Amino acid sequence: TEHTHLSSMAGLARSVRLFARSSSSNAALAAPPHLAKAASVRRRLEEQVLASQLGGGEQRIASQHNRGKLTARERLELFLDPGSFREYDALKAHRCIDFGMQEQVPPGDGVVTGHGLVDGRRVFVFSQDFTVFGGSLSESHAEKICKVMDQAMLVGAPVIGLNDSGGARIQEGIASLAGYAEVFQRNVEASGVVPQLSVIMGPCAGGAVYSPAMTDFTMMVDHTSYMFVTGPEVVKTVTNEVITAEELGGSRTHTRTSGVAHLSAANDLEAMSALRRLVGFLPSSNREPPPVRETEDSRARKDSALDRIVPEDPNVPYDMGALVRRVLDDRELLEVSPSYAKNIITGFGRMEGATVGIVANQPQELAGCLDIDASAKAARFVRFCDCFNIPLLTFVDVPGFLPGRAQEHGGIIRHGAKLLFAYAEATVPKVTVITRKAYGGAYDVMSSKHLRADVNYAWPSAEVAVMGAKGAVEIIFRGKNVEEETLRYEAKFANPLVAAQRGFVDAVISPSETRTRICEDLELLRDKQVQRPWKKHSNIPL
Repeated sequence: TEHTHLSSMAGLARSVRLFARSSSSNAALAAPPHLAKAASVRRRLEEQVLASQLGGGEQRIASQHNRGKLTARERLELFLDPGSFREYDALKAHRCIDFGMQEQVPPGDGVVTGHGLVDGRRVFVFSQDFTVFGGSLSESHAEKICKVMDQAMLVGAPVIGLNDSGGARIQEGIASLAGYAEVFQRNVEASGVVPQLSVIMGPCAGGAVYSPAMTDFTMMVDHTSYMFVTGPEVVKTVTNEVITAEELGGSRTHTRTSGVAHLSAANDLEAMSALRRLVGFLPSSNREPPPVRETEDSRARKDSALDRIVPEDPNVPYDMGALVRRVLDDRELLEVSPSYAKNIITGFGRMEGATVGIVANQPQELAGCLDIDASAKAARFVRFCDCFNIPLLTFVDVPGFLPGRAQEHGGIIRHGAKLLFAYAEATVPKVTVITRKAYGGAYDVMSSKHLRADVNYAWPSAEVAVMGAKGAVEIIFRGKNVEEETLRYEAKFANPLVAAQRGFVDAVISPSETRTRICEDLELLRDKQVQRPWKKHSNIPL
């Protein structure tokens, strides 16, 4: 019967399983020694890999989450394309035998390293694991970081460091300091070769701060990250000043006051999203052009709002950021250091899908004057763009350098020279648009024709002059007939005509056609080549 047949089949199946189990057991017992060894190695390997993935263990992972922080591996999962991460040295461990360290040898040694993809493009990464010895750097830890940096330079791909470390591993003494120096050396060697990005996602103190400081861009996470050379305890001991870690070196301090950090994020999740966006603007190395993204924004698009955006009164401010966005693809501008030196805008946008670097005076802050902080901020950004073949678009509305004792004593001459030097040295395509004021030495500095800008435009509202009319008349006529002479001066100089007649601007254009003109120029300059005299390197006034 069917029931009997099914019972017989079930019994046969049980017999087959028992026979297979018995055979397997007997085979294992009778396995040659080399196979038994291989099985043992596989088992130990699985245990080591699992230990590496767990880092400091479930309790410390829970503690990390309670602080509002993700683990080293969770951060990489968010940052990289799914399934693209390939890890290096997952089992590498420290070699220290002092202070009982031989009893604690976690595989991975507190940092996860390897490479993966961001929007299909290769990047190299290291992510410090605070759950393992507080993410402290040992000799082995440093060797892992150095390996991915060396590989990145070899193949031409960006290096991204996710920093969450208590500093040098004290138990290893000078070996950990040597490890830091090895990383620093590679930061220098990679500079200008591949983009280097740092995200501070926890503590970063002492000598550890100098690696992020030498990378191209640094991001900090609000309330969970901080950077300082000497911490609050040392400050209190030496100076009797009481200050919190957040006040001394939190994200707000470094993105608004010191300028050490360029971007900030509310949490780890937002940081990884912002980091992916930033990487999308950057070329993989100095051997490649900037990435191109598909866009439906035509070069022929004309924005009539640009014809009205600059106020008729030259003393009324306006938002240069809004102006720049109307020229760029899809009005997208990723500002770099948006909260620091707000009187100048730096950032990335796209024109016909290709990355461009933006430098623009902001009349809403200090009337757009150049000061110490703005000069240093813009100079570093210009040099980054020049390193990585990113064309520079400069929008000028600058009444001059900020006057005053604080600026002069703080070295505005030296710092202003940095920006002049950076523009003059840059060989990438340079297009300049004067929207309103371009006065004095600041006119020269802001990518003028005299510093070998390729194309210089002026809007009808532009004023290219040594200084404003009122100040000039006071000097020339010593207070006589001020009103009459001011009108005469404005009629002659408060316009772009003299500059155009001298060839210092290539054309006076309608603001609404700015996008079309720039797109045409960038296409023309795509294969630009510049030959400069041989030198070991320049000596920029640092």
